[in-house]
Amino acid sequence: MKINLVPQRRDDALTLYCAGDVLTINGQALDLSAIPAGGNMLLEDVDCDWLASDITRDEEGDLTLSIILPHGYMADPTTQAAKAVLYPAAINVTEEGPISLPSYEATAS
Repeated sequence: MKINLVPQRRDDALTLYCAGDVLTINGQALDLSAIPAGGNMLLEDVDCDWLASDITRDEEGDLTLSIILPHGYMADPTTQAAKAVLYPAAINVTEEGPISLPSYEATAS
């Protein structure tokens, strides 16, 4: 599974967990097993505020989707932590369990 991250200024948190074709986003399980090879599931057909794209499955069976990556206020957006959140690399999920996300240093203004 390939997860693209779309940074967004928000104060809430995000947790991801993968178990086969089931992706759990903040406790909401999305069963993606019904998407056939070469098929997709439209964004508007999924009741999930964190999803930022359609979900596709390529001919080899690999899923690709985009999820909003929330981040708080960043006093210094040039720090390494901030860059990892503002310009996140895609995550290639290769095993089941919690999915690590880039973190940031949040500071009050």
